[in-house]
Amino acid sequence: MTNFFVNGKPVQVDVDPSTPLLWVLRDSLGLTGTKFGCGMALCGACTVHLEGKAIRSCVAPVSRAEGKHVTTIEGLSSDLSHPLQKAWIELDVPQCGYCQSGQIMSAAVLLADIHKPRIKILTKRWAATSAVAEPTRAFDKPFIGPLN
Repeated sequence: MTNFFVNGKPVQVDVDPSTPLLWVLRDSLGLTGTKFGCGMALCGACTVHLEGKAIRSCVAPVSRAEGKHVTTIEGLSSDLSHPLQKAWIELDVPQCGYCQSGQIMSAAVLLADIHKPRIKILTKRWAATSAVAEPTRAFDKPFIGPLN
């Protein structure tokens, strides 16, 4: 049994400890907002937060989450009220939309780490953490208030 917290709620799963966290979230817990992309931690579609840090859940064994807090796209906000989600919608960032949850989760950690965001810094950091190069339009507007 592996015990951890998902979106603030305690969960217990009876799976092989080496099972990727992605499949536990999707198949065991029914949280399908986190997507499978490449399976090699390259594309970022599977990004979730583990203790506030972005991780690629397709390669992270569920044992890594033991006793820790995991946040998925469903836990960022239940009603799309997170400032980043609002900006994504307002600026019409999504294209096909498949990897959007991973992009938003990566961006949320990035913005939480940078206290006074500037487009140049964000663009540089984004390029280092994401396989997708174009969501920087969502960084053009200032964010006011906490992002978590």
